[in-house]
Order: sequence, then C-alpha cells, then structure tokens
Amino acid sequence: MYRILRHFFFLLNPEKAHHLTMNMMSVLVKIPFSKFLLKKIHLAKRNEPFELFGLTFKNRVGLGAGFDKDAQYLDVMEAMGFGHIEIGTVTPMPQAGNDAPRLFRIFEDRALINRMGFNNDGVEKIAERLKKYKNRDYILGGNIGKNKNTPNENAVDDYLICFKKLFYDVDYFTINVSSPNTPNLRELQDKEALNKILSALQAENAKHEFPKPILLKISPDLSFEQLDQVIEVVQKNKIHGMVATNTTISREGLNLSALEIENMGAGGLSGRPLFDKSTAVLNYIYEKTNGEIPLIAVGGILRKQDAINKFKAGAEMVQLYTGFIYRGPHLVRMINKIKLSNKIIPAVEEG
Repeated sequence: MYRILRHFFFLLNPEKAHHLTMNMMSVLVKIPFSKFLLKKIHLAKRNEPFELFGLTFKNRVGLGAGFDKDAQYLDVMEAMGFGHIEIGTVTPMPQAGNDAPRLFRIFEDRALINRMGFNNDGVEKIAERLKKYKNRDYILGGNIGKNKNTPNENAVDDYLICFKKLFYDVDYFTINVSSPNTPNLRELQDKEALNKILSALQAENAKHEFPKPILLKISPDLSFEQLDQVIEVVQKNKIHGMVATNTTISREGLNLSALEIENMGAGGLSGRPLFDKSTAVLNYIYEKTNGEIPLIAVGGILRKQDAINKFKAGAEMVQLYTGFIYRGPHLVRMINKIKLSNKIIPAVEEG
C-alpha cells in the first residue's frame, strides 16, 4: 500500500508532497479509534523499552530532526511507531529558510538533497504548540540552532534562548552546529566556539533541579583530527550523547551525471549514499571513547540490516528521515523487531 501511495506522491514537488501527506494523515488520526489502530499496526510485538540519558524510551527508533520542524505532526508520527520524535531545528526567530526549490529526490540512489535553511515558526510559536502534548507516552527531543542573520560570535545567545524557552516542553535537547545549509554554521564545531556554546548551555542546565540531557549533532565531513577535538569538548562539558550524523556536502556515490548534480546545486545529501560515511564517524567515536559517550545513529538507514550495522558500530538508538520517506512505517516496524543483546559489538557487517 505504501509503495502505491509513494508512487503518487513522488509525482509531486517533494516539499508539497510532504505537507500534503502529513496534513492528510493529521485528519486521519483525528477520526475516532484510527490513531489506536495505526499504532497497533505499526508497533512491533518486540517493542522493548529501555533507559538512556535517564529517560525511558519505548523502543530504539526515532524520527530525526527536519521531518517535523514545527511540531505539527506529533500525533501522526507517534502512530507510525516511533519511540522518540525530534522536532526542529528550532531557532529563536521565525525564518522562511532558503529559496525554493530546495528539496530534491534522487530516487535511483534512495537519497535526498536539501538546502532548507532552518525554516521554522520560531521558538515562541513552537513552544506554545507543545503545551498540549504534556501527557504523551513517547520521548520528545528539541533540536535547536541559530538564526541565519545571527553572527557566529553571538550564536550562543540563540542557543540559550531556545534552550530556556523549550526547557519544560521537551525531554532532551540536540545542539545543531552541523547543518550545511546555514552559512558558516559548521564553523561552530571548532573547538573554541563549540566549547563556548556547550559550556553556556550546561551552566544554564545546572540551574534546574532536574537538568535535561543535551546531545550534540555532528557533521559527517569532519576529519579524524577535528572529531578528536569535538570529543574532547563533549567530554569536558559532560554532554550526555552525540548524534552521528547530519547530512554531507559530498556527492560521492551518486549515480548521476556531473551536470545533473551541478543542476541540483548546494545542500546536504542524505539517504543511502551517506550510510558508509556516517557509520565510519559513528564507529570512530565509539572506539575512541570506548563506548563512554552514548550515540544515536542517523544517516542512510533504509533496511533492517542498515540499522543492525549501526548498532554494531556502537549506536544505542537510530533515527530515520530519508529512509522513512522511501520505505514508510514498515521500516520502523522492521527495525523494532531487532533483538539486541546487552553488549553491542562494535563491528560492521558488509552490505
């Protein structure tokens, strides 16, 4: 059924198809008993709750940031079987993002290129929207960033604004300094700039009786030397975990001509071609830290085996975005059927 619907929606502009699909599903879950039935269908029988960051997750599959930027479709995504949902990236002020077209499908590679540019309603409106989700039974993450017009030297102020405003509405935070679609944002991964942001957030976090877990989302395009510096800052500031990884600016592995790639323009590449690159970063961090930093894997997961390989590379959980677009809720259910032992072996299978 999903393949038939996908064929229809893939005839439309990607961004329009996304909103049309989600709006239709939003109407559906409001019909009495429909949300209950959808959850029953999509939740795997082996849906094992577990604890991480002091939070109890009902399963190990989450929705990655960027899919529900404005927290408009939480009921829909819960019904799809996700154990956690990460909204955002949220910025202090609303912003329209980059000019359209800014989202491109590469069907033959099961990939996307996006240059959305942190388009979102702004933290005030999103925080207000979240007030009605206090009694949810899934974990909600808030992915936060800076506005495009905020200079990097003032970026810490933007992160603090979002952190304070969303503190009582989300269960954990992910700090996004790695999107390639906001000019100069990735410079915030440099040691000094990153330390300034993370130390300020932890200082604010410490003011609360019950601090929130803070995670850092990183780029797959960092060198091992740069990763070492990021790890050092993460450990110094006692950041609770890392999300590996964001999209890549590389175009390696695409079955497109140079002209086709050039015509699509700039933006972050996600989906199948990102898998090896993001998994290498994931496994490097795991081995470098002896597994002491909990890791969430995202990037190129389109099959059950992809998720298994992420777990073997050191991930505690996985997040879906592009894979969910191409495979639908069936992929969530298949991954949730994976039986994990207490000890995750850091070795990656081929394929």
